[in-house]
Amino acid sequence: MSEEQRIGQLFLLGLANDQLGAAETNAIRTYHFGSVWFVEQSTAGADAVRRVADAVQTLATVDTTANVRFFVAANQEGGIIQSLSGPGFSTIPNALDQSTVDPLTLRVRAAQWGRELLAAGVNLNFAPVLDVVPVGTDAQNAPIGALRRGYGHDPATVSAHAIAFMKGMADAGIATTGKHFPGLGRVTGNTDFTAAVVDDVTTSDDPYLAPFRDAIAAGVPMVMVALAKYQKIDATELAVFSPTVMRQMLRVSLGFNGVVVSDDLGATVAVANIVPADRAIGFLTAGGDLIVSKTVAPANAMATAIAARASIDAAFKARVDDAALRVVRAKITFGLVRCS
Repeated sequence: MSEEQRIGQLFLLGLANDQLGAAETNAIRTYHFGSVWFVEQSTAGADAVRRVADAVQTLATVDTTANVRFFVAANQEGGIIQSLSGPGFSTIPNALDQSTVDPLTLRVRAAQWGRELLAAGVNLNFAPVLDVVPVGTDAQNAPIGALRRGYGHDPATVSAHAIAFMKGMADAGIATTGKHFPGLGRVTGNTDFTAAVVDDVTTSDDPYLAPFRDAIAAGVPMVMVALAKYQKIDATELAVFSPTVMRQMLRVSLGFNGVVVSDDLGATVAVANIVPADRAIGFLTAGGDLIVSKTVAPANAMATAIAARASIDAAFKARVDDAALRVVRAKITFGLVRCS
């Protein structure tokens, strides 16, 4: 891989209107972006999704991605966070309802939901949610509790059911993303729509981290980092820009060796006051690997900034190459790299 192709592997680019439009195609060819995601709530069904996914995979050429195929992702948690529905997709219950099902049964059901994704050309799910919302606080917790996205109200219940979901998806060949480290269960604002979301409770050895620890032990391939600030962990940086969160806690304390994924750094209000170049460089420097950007323009700016910095900073270039290697290793695991 060229350096530009390695940088491209660090991006998950949103597909506007869930289509591979001219802007996305040009960005993939110009900046070598190596993964994409469906950003809308679509009822078009599996065949329509498959046509888009197949069109994306035709761009995995020698020149664009060194023949490395794409992660094609969706938010397929269940409930109102089920991006893809319509013919070919089951209606997935929300996570809170999933938590009432025996874990062994949930794993079987998740495997079926995963097979539906794979048949539609989707190979990466931005799920499961590992955040723990304290009992009685759902209504005040905008990102998770109010949307019934959590697998229960105590760490053990969340672990058992989220891991059952994760393993079922893995049984079907779908990569998963545990989120949102180190947890959005104790905040009030939703970082998609609110700036300066703060958790002033969670500590670096908090019992509510147990679902992340358990999912890592169970082999979750990716962990998504939150766009909130954690006062008792790192009071100066959002988690997604914090070496304490990503390097010390996630890598060292929890022993995670997979891909560290950002929450959306393209269009969320939480990072709107930070220029795209600083978003990308801050995330990678702090220990992140894979940048999610819902929209094209910020992704293009971030890729340009990464390339410029790597050309003059040997340590940063090494960090880029390390991150790209983690992404490619994950793609090897899920059959997206064909050795010749």
